[in-house]
Amino acid sequence: MSSYPPSGPPQTTTLRRRLADLRGPAVPPRPLDARALAALAANPGCGRRAVLDGAGVDKTALAAALGAPAAFGQSQFAIVRGNSFEAKVKGDGGAELLRLVHARLGAGAEAPGADARVPDLTAAGPQGRAARTALALREATAARTWTLLDHPMLALEVAGTPAYLEPDAVVVHPDGRWTVVEIKSFPMIDGAADAAKVGAAARQAAVYVLALEQTAAKLPGAEVGHRVLLVCPKDFSNQPTAEAVDVRREHQVTRRQLERLTRIEDLAAGLPEGLCFDPSRSAEELTEAVSAVSASYVPECLAACELAFHCRERSRAAGDPALLGRSVRGELGGLAGVEEALAAASGAGPEGDPTADALHRAARLRAEALELAAARPPYQAPETPECPC
Repeated sequence: MSSYPPSGPPQTTTLRRRLADLRGPAVPPRPLDARALAALAANPGCGRRAVLDGAGVDKTALAAALGAPAAFGQSQFAIVRGNSFEAKVKGDGGAELLRLVHARLGAGAEAPGADARVPDLTAAGPQGRAARTALALREATAARTWTLLDHPMLALEVAGTPAYLEPDAVVVHPDGRWTVVEIKSFPMIDGAADAAKVGAAARQAAVYVLALEQTAAKLPGAEVGHRVLLVCPKDFSNQPTAEAVDVRREHQVTRRQLERLTRIEDLAAGLPEGLCFDPSRSAEELTEAVSAVSASYVPECLAACELAFHCRERSRAAGDPALLGRSVRGELGGLAGVEEALAAASGAGPEGDPTADALHRAARLRAEALELAAARPPYQAPETPECPC
């Protein structure tokens, strides 16, 4: 049995040449990682991100060349704190981590004991490490014992090429179930963590679940759990606590996005000839090239995409209501821009449009409320009697 993930159809010479032309003939493709794949799931409607990631464009360099460099990322302090916390969680042969997995996702299995295994996953290069990880998963599933894989290397087929991913840990249960473990340094206070951070962790874990499923499909008795374990510091201490997170929704969204990238040939075919995102080109040329691919900017992009600041400026210039969030854009219906919404509020919107009518009615009610407030006499505080003493 092969330890390698299944391979999709290889890219044709014509497609490889087309993708090379998009990123620049002298620019090597940038491999996708779990963060990039998770960001695809965060904004599945963005064609710009799909094209740039599918072609292997370095979006960090592209954003800098456009004059809008990305400003997000972890501080050095956060990285050091995260590494220290992860080392604490995995200390003593992963005993504490296995205990947390058993407590939250054990499903009645016997608690991990001294026979729990932590195999050595050392190998040459990412391809060798992925093969060694697949072999360790197969051996652990056959042994039917608790096994902790520390920083395994997973391979996931994306647009015809393998993307190598490294989760914090994968635990194999005695029943053959595999659980992805995400270790984060943000706190879990009173049993709950920041919803946005948990969502980002869930999307990233869903990518690892997809990669594990490719390996599990070839191993009888193996099953990948869709509930992952999120390990965080408890309250304001450095003691670990954990909660199970269901990633089925994120898993489905990410899978659909990867299937979309698999059709990168169709996406590339709809682009103008001569389009190139080579960061060595002038800002004017790159701005024109990026504008040729449709985008779907939302405020959440600021925390997930290298081109977010450029896209925000373009959306602001175009009066895109998505600047105020997905909910606002959805509520405006057919009104495509802020100017149209303001016109509708003033009574100059499309005839018979329910959204325009609702905006006009809301603006009228607001004006009436302001008039009533202006007509009231100013508030005067009651006089306080003098103290008899």
